[in-house]
Amino acid sequence: MEMQRVKDKIRTALHSFTFLFCCMTTAAAADPASTGTNIFAPQSTPARSILHLSTFVLTITGIIFAVVFTLLVYSITKFRARSASANSEPAQVYGSTQIELAWTIIPILIVVVLFLATARVLHAVQDAPMPAGAVEVTVIGHQFWWEYRYPQLGVVTANELHIPVSDPVHPTPTFLQLLSADTDHSFWIPELAGKTDLVPNHPNQMWMDPQRTGTFLGQCAQYCGTQHAKMLLRVSVDSPEDFAAWLREQQRPAVADERVAVGKRVFETTACINCHTINGTVANGRFGPDLTHLMSRSTIAAGAAPNTPENLRLWIQNPEAIKRGSLMPAMQLSKSDLDALMSYLETLR
Repeated sequence: MEMQRVKDKIRTALHSFTFLFCCMTTAAAADPASTGTNIFAPQSTPARSILHLSTFVLTITGIIFAVVFTLLVYSITKFRARSASANSEPAQVYGSTQIELAWTIIPILIVVVLFLATARVLHAVQDAPMPAGAVEVTVIGHQFWWEYRYPQLGVVTANELHIPVSDPVHPTPTFLQLLSADTDHSFWIPELAGKTDLVPNHPNQMWMDPQRTGTFLGQCAQYCGTQHAKMLLRVSVDSPEDFAAWLREQQRPAVADERVAVGKRVFETTACINCHTINGTVANGRFGPDLTHLMSRSTIAAGAAPNTPENLRLWIQNPEAIKRGSLMPAMQLSKSDLDALMSYLETLR
C-alpha cells in the first residue's frame, strides 16, 4: 500500500513536469510574427539576451531538479520502511569527506557561474552606449496612461509608441528615458526588452532595437492603482519610410477647420483645457494625454478600447463605463455640446 502511494506521487510529479515542459515548448514554437506578449519570441537584442540567459538558467536548474528527483526516488524506493525493522534503529554510517566536499563545492560553482552569466547580460543591456543615430524618447508613466516625448523631433503623443525598425547593417536603436509623474510604474514589452521600473524622482533608462516591423504589446507590470491592469502598451515598429511619414504628421499643428469652430469653442470653455493639450489652442494641460493628433491613434484610454467615435463619445460621457477607477472625469455635456465637441475631436488627425 505504501509503495503504491509512492508510485502515485512519482507519477503525478512526472505528469506535472511533462505538462510544464509541453507548455514551454509550445510557447517557444509560437509564430514569431504574432503580436502577443510571447517571451519566447524575442525581436530585439535585449530581449534575445534575456531569453538566452533564461534558457541557460532553466537548463542548469532543470539538471539539478532531475538529479535531486532521481536521488529522491531512489532513496524512497530503496530505503522505504519495512515492518520487520520498524522498531530498530538504522545503521549509523560516518559521512564521506569526498561527498561532503562535492555537495559543497559544486553548488558554489553553480552559483558563481549563474552570477557571472547574469552580470554579463546586465552589463550588456544596461550599460550599452547610445550611438549617434539613435532615436531618443522620454517615457512618462501616469495613472493610468503613458506619455511619449521625442525631444529631438518635437513630437508628443500618448499610449502608442512609434519607433523605427533597426536594420542590423545600419542599426537604429531606440533609447528610452523612463520617468514617473506620480507613483511606481513598470515598462514591459516582452518581445522587445526586459522589465524596467519607473520610479518618481529616479530616472531609469532602457533601449531596444527591433528587427522586424509590426505591433508589439506590453503592460505596466507594477501595481500602480485601481486601473493598473488597463494601463496597456502598444509599440508600433515602423519601416524607416513609415516612421518618417508618421513623424511628419505628428509635427504638424492641429487641424484648424472653421466648420467645427463650435466644437473647438466647447473644448476651450470647459475643464478639458486643464488636463489636455492641443497645439494652437489655449489648452496646455499636462494631467491627461496630448490630443493634438488624437484620431491618429488606434485606441483610447491606454488601450482599454478601440478609438472609434462611439467609444470616444462614451469615454467623454462616462469614463467609468470603459475604465473604472480612471482619473478622467465625466464632463456632463449637453447633447448639442457633445455633438459639437465630437465633430471637432474627429478632425484631430
